[in-house]
Amino acid sequence: MSDKLITPQVLKGFRDYLPDAMMARERIMETARRVYRSYGFSPIDTPSLEYTEILLGKGGDETDKQMFRFTDNGNRDVSMRFDLTIPLARFAAQHLHEIGTPFKRYHLANVWRGENTQRGRYREFMQCDFDTIGTESNASDIETLLVIYDLLKAIGFDDFTIRVNNRLVLNGVLAQLGIQDKSVGVLRVIDKLPKVGEAVVLDELVSKVGLAQTEASQILALLGDGVTLDSLEQSLQGNETAMRGVSNLRQLFATVKQAGLPDSAVQLDIRIARGLDYYTGTIYETFLGAMPTIGSICSGGRYDNLAGLFTKEKLPGVGASLGLDRLLAAMEDLGLVDKASTPAVVFIPLFDEAYLASYVALGRRLRKAGFSTEVFPESKKLGKQLQYADRKGFRVAVIAGGDEFQEHRWQLKDLKNGTKHDVVDAQLESALGELLAAKS
Repeated sequence: MSDKLITPQVLKGFRDYLPDAMMARERIMETARRVYRSYGFSPIDTPSLEYTEILLGKGGDETDKQMFRFTDNGNRDVSMRFDLTIPLARFAAQHLHEIGTPFKRYHLANVWRGENTQRGRYREFMQCDFDTIGTESNASDIETLLVIYDLLKAIGFDDFTIRVNNRLVLNGVLAQLGIQDKSVGVLRVIDKLPKVGEAVVLDELVSKVGLAQTEASQILALLGDGVTLDSLEQSLQGNETAMRGVSNLRQLFATVKQAGLPDSAVQLDIRIARGLDYYTGTIYETFLGAMPTIGSICSGGRYDNLAGLFTKEKLPGVGASLGLDRLLAAMEDLGLVDKASTPAVVFIPLFDEAYLASYVALGRRLRKAGFSTEVFPESKKLGKQLQYADRKGFRVAVIAGGDEFQEHRWQLKDLKNGTKHDVVDAQLESALGELLAAKS
């Protein structure tokens, strides 16, 4: 065996999660599950690997280039999923008679894309998806927006905006200009507008999509600031498909207003296109007011034709995905991630080795009472143990030595402000509860 040590490192675009970040991640996941379930969405799971033909060509040329694709030991052409929506379409087609429709599911899992990395964007990242399959009803599109809103509120955000558009309207704009045959390329470039600006988009519409300069300028003019549903209705008269998109948007805005969502939370943004090719109707992107530059942290839309690649049954769908890692990066930058690296709140120092069994019994007693509790494993100096507790983020220490065990009394130390409280044994649980409640 070689004596040379292997350098511990992760691949570019991947990351380790230390306990504080992982705990914040799990809290968001728990919140997402709770919100999704409150609307009747059920959990599913699918494999990380799919046959390449399942995934290839579904998200566009750029996505195909980013797939992690290889030949497995059985000489099969396989790829790692780049999102959770394509596997859902395959899943729904394969299990249609077992699940029935409409089918509402949520799925929290990792996906992989070999794209350029940046803050909040990695090559392995988690999506928190929810979708409704098997209905074309605009009610499901509206519900999707309500779920996004409730999810962001439940996570703890107040200042955010859900920007809404409809692919039917965008297609109407392109048809009006006579360039609907180039819609895929045009929409992919338009989707970059918030990130790269008008000048870059104008150049790419000409150099990459092949539009004339006048056509590219007309698109940006039609998608300019100040576009309203009224102005769209006037400019798209006679285009039945586009008018259906406008009508659906009108119903969406009226319904969410009646449901109590503030006007500032939901905005029409005709420039939103969504980069993936499979969207066909309402589309959503969500931006944080305090950090708009990090990009959309919850996006999605309607896709009515995706499952048609796998079944002759009509399986329209609509849904959205919370980008967990991008949101976590934003929360870290905004100072919203608790730096505590322990899930326990109560710390019991091992003050006297002779009373090990008593410390262990005390820990079990407090856990049974509902307090997450850690007993330190070694009898070190009390100061060293309390330094450990402070570094880990415990909130209260229950300190006892031989005398305290003999006299059935405890010292509670608030690890944030240093105050101490002497309590008798019978009052231990109630005193802990009061102390923790006062700090929460």
